[in-house]
Amino acid sequence: MARFDRYMLGQLLVLFGFFSLILVMIYWINRAVRLFDQLIADGQSAWVFLELTSLSLPGLIRIVLPLSAFVAAVYVTNRMSSDSELTVVQATGYSPYRLARPVIYFGLIVAAMMSVLTHFLVPMSTERLVQRSSEISQDMTTTLLTAGEFLTPSDGITFYIREISQAGEMLDVFISEEVSPQRRVTYTAARAYLVRTDGGPQLVMVNGLAQDLNTQTDRLTTTGFDDFVYDIGALITVDTGEERTINGLTTWELLNPTPELLDMTGKSAAEMVVRGHDRFAQSFLGFVAGLLGFSALVAGGFSRFGLWRNIALAIGLVIALKILESSGASVARNNTDLWPFVYIAGFAGIGMSYVLLWIAAHPYALKRRTHKTVSAT
Repeated sequence: MARFDRYMLGQLLVLFGFFSLILVMIYWINRAVRLFDQLIADGQSAWVFLELTSLSLPGLIRIVLPLSAFVAAVYVTNRMSSDSELTVVQATGYSPYRLARPVIYFGLIVAAMMSVLTHFLVPMSTERLVQRSSEISQDMTTTLLTAGEFLTPSDGITFYIREISQAGEMLDVFISEEVSPQRRVTYTAARAYLVRTDGGPQLVMVNGLAQDLNTQTDRLTTTGFDDFVYDIGALITVDTGEERTINGLTTWELLNPTPELLDMTGKSAAEMVVRGHDRFAQSFLGFVAGLLGFSALVAGGFSRFGLWRNIALAIGLVIALKILESSGASVARNNTDLWPFVYIAGFAGIGMSYVLLWIAAHPYALKRRTHKTVSAT
């Protein structure tokens, strides 16, 4: 690699790392604040908070990398143009296509990082996040069983436990449940045990009494029981973690779905294939973003007044690229036979970059044509 390529690539990578760190921190803090309030309110520890926020980082980084690549390319190109570095290099015989070589290397590095994230780290972290959320949801049911306190886990339901022994046995349990506006059922038991089942946690009460009060008729019905099972898991929406989410599947599984995965995710084979190709398209955009930002600024040439017009052009092109990405993904998901549309934004970005580099390599071509048209008129 030529010395200029190493120099420019180094500048791009340094700024890319800086902007990625800033953007990831902004996204992470925004998500962490909401998650912190939720977990602390549920009585979870700081370690659980750090674990869940860490598992969400790969997904945030995947979103941020293309934007960071674009900003780094625009910043470095603008600075090198303002310092006349690009002008000096072009004076030595470097064409705009040759100048783009370190940016292409940079784009390949970003695309490789995006590939690792989209195909490996994000699915793995998503799968682990679903499992940990399920485990935490299971643990949340135990926080309802606090000795010596009246708890209201949901509207119309009140829990009270006088004491919990070291063996986990609950003594003197009281549960009051409003079944309907005219009916309230109260359970009391001398002892109770928390049992985990495939359907969720169950509270087994021993030696107790069930009182059914109908306020409309003012009639009280009492029933004694030796043991009674109360579905405490129904009070909280608990994900058992048995079903896998489509975002947690590997790319190979998306492109080659089995009947078991189709039943588990509730998606069709065509929809899963589109999701798999969408991951390749995201990596492709990581390559295109930096090249498009560089090309838009190089097309403006050197200007003493700066390249603000070209920066605005680059931002506009990126917005157009995002619109194309959303439109292409929407078309592919509405008609899965049109899955190649997920790549439309990437190829459009390559086409835009080539046109801009051609304009930079032929700065007088358009002017000559305009001059000839005016002369003929």
